[in-house]
Order: sequence, then C-alpha cells, then structure tokens
Amino acid sequence: MARSPLILAASATAALPRTAITRVSILTENAGGRFDTALARTDDGRELVVRMPAGDDDGADLAAEARALHALTPGVRALLPFAVPEVAGESGSGAQRVLVVGHIDGYRIDPAHLPKGPGYAPAIGAALAAVHALPVSIVRTDGLPVRSADQTRDDVRRLLDRADATGRVSDGLMLRWRRALEVDDLWRFEAAVVLGGATSSSILLTDDDDGVPHVVGLLDWAGLNVGDPAVDLRWLASAPLATDDVYAGYASGAERSPDPLLRERARLYAELEFARWLVHGHDAGEADVVADAVALLDALAEGVRGDHIVPDSRSDIDDALALVESVPPLSAPGSVDTSMQTDAYDPEALSLYLSAERDRAAAAEALADALAADQDPDAETGALSFAPPAPSSTDEFSSPEPGATEPIDLDGWTETPGTAPGLAHAGAAEQANVSPAAAHGDGALPGWARHDEPALRNGDVDTDHDDTDHDDEEDAARASRAALRRWGVSGDGA
Repeated sequence: MARSPLILAASATAALPRTAITRVSILTENAGGRFDTALARTDDGRELVVRMPAGDDDGADLAAEARALHALTPGVRALLPFAVPEVAGESGSGAQRVLVVGHIDGYRIDPAHLPKGPGYAPAIGAALAAVHALPVSIVRTDGLPVRSADQTRDDVRRLLDRADATGRVSDGLMLRWRRALEVDDLWRFEAAVVLGGATSSSILLTDDDDGVPHVVGLLDWAGLNVGDPAVDLRWLASAPLATDDVYAGYASGAERSPDPLLRERARLYAELEFARWLVHGHDAGEADVVADAVALLDALAEGVRGDHIVPDSRSDIDDALALVESVPPLSAPGSVDTSMQTDAYDPEALSLYLSAERDRAAAAEALADALAADQDPDAETGALSFAPPAPSSTDEFSSPEPGATEPIDLDGWTETPGTAPGLAHAGAAEQANVSPAAAHGDGALPGWARHDEPALRNGDVDTDHDDTDHDDEEDAARASRAALRRWGVSGDGA
C-alpha cells in the first residue's frame, strides 16, 4: 500500500533535523511503483523531494541512488550543462530508507510520446552524451561498478545461457543473439560513465522564451557505473520515430571517438530486456511473469525474422579486397589514402569507400591491360628482355678506341634477302661490351648490306679480309681490353 504524503513528510523530518516542513503534496515520479514520493516545502523556502522504497529490493536501488549522488561532487556537476539533484538528507535502511533531495523544476516526456524532428530528441541525445563524457575517475574513486567491454560481453553471454536454460526462448531468437555475441567488432567500444538504464523520462526539460526546449536536469542516477554507453540508449526501441534525431543530438554533443555499432548494441540490449524478464520470472517462480515474457519474446521473434543485429557485409568487403589484390602493382605519384586507417569508421562511409575502391581497381586494371598491349610478346608472357644502353662517348667506362663501343649507324643499310637480322649476334656482342659491328670486324650487322656495295653471296670471298688471322687477333684484343675496362680492370693485368 502506498504511503500518504503526510507519512512521507513525517519520515523526512528524521532525515532533516531542525527543519520544519510547511507543505507536502503528491509527486508523480514515473518510477513504476518502486518508490513512494512526495514534494515538500520547508520553512526556509526550499522545495524537496521525499522518497521511500515500496519494498526491500527497491530500498537497495534508493541506497544506490544516494551513493551515486554523493559521488557527483561540485566539480563534477560543473562539467554538466544541466542540474543534478543534491542530497539534502537521508535516514533508515531497507524498506524504511528515506532519501530527501532538492527539487528541479521541469517536465518529462515518455519515450513513446517523444516526437521526431529538432527540439526534444536532439536535446535529450546531447544530454546523454554529456554524461558519457564525464571522467571515469569519479566512478572508480567511489568504488562504483566498472565493466570493461570484455566483461560486458561476458555478462551478455551468461544472460543468454540462463535464458536458454529455461527452454522458453525460440531457437531463431537465440541464434540471432548468439550470432551478435560472436561479432567481435560489436564489442569493441570505449567504456564510459553511464546511467545504467536512463530513458527520456529521466531527463527534465523546459522551454525558453522562443519555445525551444532544452535540458535543465537529469534524474535516476542509481545505476551509475562505467560500462557500455549503448545501455543508456536501449530505450530508443520504444521511441522509433525519434531514434535518428536522438542519435544525431548524441553525435553532435559527443566528445568521444565515434562508435560505429552503438545503435546495434543498443538494439540488442533492448531485446535482451525480454530475456532478463524471463529469467527473473523463472528464478522467482512467478508463472505470470514467465508467461508475459514468453509472449513478448514470441512477438519479438516474429518481428525480427530473417534480420540480424549486425548486418553481414563481410562478402562485400571480401569481394572488394579480392578485386584490389587482382590488380598488378602500379607506382603512381600521389598522397596515401588513410581514410580507412582507423578502427573507427561510419557504415555509409564504408559503403562509399568500397565503391571508390571498385572504381579505382577497375581503372587500374584497364591501365594495366593497355600497358600490356604495348609490350612485346616476351613481356606479355612474363619474360622481360632488355639490353643495357650502349655507353656514350662521355661514359667513364667507354672505350677510347674508335668503333669499340660506339652506336651502330644503320642508315644506308638494307636487309639482305634470305637472311635474318643478326639480333642474336648483336646480343652476344653486347654481353662482351663491344658493338655488333666490332664483333663482326667489318662494322656491319650480319644479314645487312650497304646500298652502295654488293652483298656477299655464298661462295664469294671478301678480298678485303684475306689477312683474317692478323685482323682477328687485333679485334679480339680490342674486345678484351674494352671488356676489362668495362669492369674496372686495366688491360695490363694490374
């Protein structure tokens, strides 16, 4: 049975020595029947909120509220752009605990009635972002709960095991949750100071002279801890119209690095509230609670059929990476793109990035094909053949002897019919660091003849080279000396 305002006022006098209460009235706190609440006015003009728990379990929540409010020192409160209730007094324990805090004037909006668009939704999102930006030391110093990302993931795993053990959760829904649990990226988040379950009704608003709403206060600090920021946004499942605007306000007021899967985790936590309700009813042996939870879970399973908490886009990423890897490496000037060197990226930005990568890969592949078409057959088959350029006359390794390494002038020469150009002979001559002309001793390529001289036929004798032994010895000596000079060895054997 709820306590009357007079009883609450009488209980408050124990928490406020030497303070007289002059007026008291009922105050609706929208606390789900967990607390009896009254608004009291003191003889010194203060307006105070008096609360007492409806049961022993609720007494623990009221004690946690008092502990959290004490942890919010004046320095911490100065970091917030809105007011936080201050503890005026407290007494008792368990179901008889009394907590008296200062009253903050303002109105609240139930999540189901939160409208979309500018105004309320962005203001609430920005207020939650301000809480998440608080230094975690305020929680650690006062010994409040601290949960890392891994610990949060383990908590979810244990809840799923307990819910599965009841045998009342459908296989499809359990598979959906366990699949999300195994997505590592979903659990890579930065822990922050969180309220542990705030809703839009925890935030007090008021309108300025122009009718624009802004946040003036925030209630419900009992769950203060360090944990997953998505916990404070799970209530958005009850405000589907305003979800995008709340997240927009949250992003604009955030001082932390973006969390790409914040919305997905918030959605998961909202669904797991049904599993938590089922576990509570099962452990307490309350058949009506279990029946209610099962009905909610069945409706949820039907509504999310074929859907996933985290969309499976791995195939798109794999296809893009495979396409990039298939492009031959090209060296091109330009700055290096580091847009994806972050473990922090937007899903829409990722989609645009993959599209750009596909276009870039296609252009690179087309360029590679064009380059391959201009190469000789050996290059197309992967066999690269090239000859080093002939040393110029100013090269430090060039031969001082005329004609030893000078370029060949083919002007005035034509290919002799029935003979193939002497490419093989020319390559051998280049390996010996002598020109093809010097290798043949007559300054001409085999298979080539001067326009003004008759080509030698089979059986003809070149009378200009009768003294072949002497000339061959001199040519061989010159070739040897040129090769030695090419490799830095003097011709005298030094």
